[in-house]
Amino acid sequence: MIPAVSSQAAPLALLVVYGVAFASAALGRSLPVFDDHPGQLYRLWHVVTHGPAPWAWNFGWWTGYPELQFYPPAFAYLGALIHAMSLGMVTVAGAYQAMVWLAYLAPGVTAWLALTRVLGNGWLALPGAFVVSTLSLWPWLMSGVEGGVHVGMAPARLGWAIVPLLAAALAGWTSGPLPIRTVAALTALIVLLHPAHLPVAVTLLALATLAGTGRRPRAIAALLGLVVAALLTAFWTGPLLARLAHTRALAWGTVTPVSLGEALVAHPLAVVLIIGAIAAGRLPLTPFERVLVRLPWAMAAVVALDAVVLEPLGLAWLPADRVLDGFWLALVLAAGVGTGRVLPQLAAWRRVPVGVAALVVVLATVALSLTGRDTLSLWPRAGGWPSFAATERGLRLPALWTALREAPEGRVLFARSGVPLVFGTEWWRPHTHVTALTPLAAGRAIVNGTFTHPSPIAALVYRGDPGPGPITQLVERLDGRTLFGAPLEALGADKFNVLARRLGVSVVVALDEDVPRLTALADNAVFASRRSEPPFVIWQGPPVALPHPVEPGSWRVDADRRPDGWASLRVAYYPLWRAAAGGVPLPTRRGALGDLEAALPTAVATVELSYGAGVIEWLGVGLTAVGVLAWLIVGRRPKAREALVT
Repeated sequence: MIPAVSSQAAPLALLVVYGVAFASAALGRSLPVFDDHPGQLYRLWHVVTHGPAPWAWNFGWWTGYPELQFYPPAFAYLGALIHAMSLGMVTVAGAYQAMVWLAYLAPGVTAWLALTRVLGNGWLALPGAFVVSTLSLWPWLMSGVEGGVHVGMAPARLGWAIVPLLAAALAGWTSGPLPIRTVAALTALIVLLHPAHLPVAVTLLALATLAGTGRRPRAIAALLGLVVAALLTAFWTGPLLARLAHTRALAWGTVTPVSLGEALVAHPLAVVLIIGAIAAGRLPLTPFERVLVRLPWAMAAVVALDAVVLEPLGLAWLPADRVLDGFWLALVLAAGVGTGRVLPQLAAWRRVPVGVAALVVVLATVALSLTGRDTLSLWPRAGGWPSFAATERGLRLPALWTALREAPEGRVLFARSGVPLVFGTEWWRPHTHVTALTPLAAGRAIVNGTFTHPSPIAALVYRGDPGPGPITQLVERLDGRTLFGAPLEALGADKFNVLARRLGVSVVVALDEDVPRLTALADNAVFASRRSEPPFVIWQGPPVALPHPVEPGSWRVDADRRPDGWASLRVAYYPLWRAAAGGVPLPTRRGALGDLEAALPTAVATVELSYGAGVIEWLGVGLTAVGVLAWLIVGRRPKAREALVT
């Protein structure tokens, strides 16, 4: 599928050496803690601790949640695999660091492989691969260096890196059989790393299908690859689709003509890429080169359909701003094809080696990028990539963890999602969601204190109700301003205390700068004890009994029976929960606040809880088993594959 490149190792070596130098300066051997990284590390820990089942319950965040049922699990799976294969010698934190390094380096390498496959020369592939490797376009590209590595959306960036491998796999389809196994495996991996890149993968496959004669057998082959990919991912996507009512879409970004115009003004290199991609369409190209040149315009139509039609209809599960990442990647690959076809003529005209011409183009690209801001991430800014150790010292986190370990039983409610790393008032200023690690560092379950989260309980904290509808604001915009949907100054103690009790909260943590606005905790008789651990202020209330484990899959909780006979069990509602008293099943329902409630007989105070996979979950696993079998059969039937060609 991918040609031997030993004779052209120099351009790849340059690309990798540059990438390793950048990663060493930015990441080194320290655990990244900027923005979303602590939460992504927590998800890896979740897999190591609770196993790979997507529906595995995690009590640590948001009164409990099946953390990886509603977030792509492959990044955490791969990190857990590194930890397991090393027999624990690579710690969970070390495995996460390795995965972040991989996410940073992978897009440039895979783009180079794809362009080398298409252009037949590693030097010709270098300019396009360099742009993919360093592209940020912040904030209009979430999978770039800024979004995918600095901010911490590493799973999205790693999924972005798989798309060029799919292009490399499809490059020979115009003259040979479709590598169905490879297409199915790569498409499945893209879905499990981040489904936002599925549209560009399917669009690429569709254009490749139309690139040759005999379109009907080609379409059948492509469809077979997608069906096998769907089966391979069914263990996750099946329950995901069936349980969508129990999560909230994250749709805080928007794509409009105005925002795209702002992107072009802020990043002149993007304009040049568009011009290059258009010009490439006028060159004599091979059939698959023409596929890559057409891909950005097909993706532009997909993004427009998503933004103009699907999102207004309420279908916000693949937001247009995330699908837009596929357009930017397609644009760079198309411009890379055009550059690769022009470079030999440029080199011959100037009578220089092709490699020299390629390096000149790279340097010109770097110079042009400097006219924008965060167009390409060429070198990490000093102090902009804080480590966990430095952040822990600066925020005096050990004192916070100690105080929380000593606090009464119950959950910890953080008034903010994160902690600013610099002084200021801008919501977007550098910050960290390091408080997401509280369950690991202090052994305490938390509410809030994480990045923008899709759970219904998160929606309750953000907007005051857990009901349906997407979450349309980044939580950072709410920090220090609102809580439970109300301005901090307007949130009364009575309402706050009722919500805290239902959520099992016994401790509240805020930043000292927020204290004057937190009127709900001023002279609050329930949360009367106050302790200062700068920059944090901690209020303690009475202990609250939370579900405690009895054996794997079973818990007990002391419940407060209300006059109507129902009681909150202080855990988030999910249909896989079962409640019983003395072995007798109890009716359950979703409470008004998104919590699990049970109907209790008068004499019952203790409820037995159990949690496990249901029919939908096992059906998904079964379909994946069928997919693995189908994948193996397709791979063992080369004659059948050869029939599905042009």
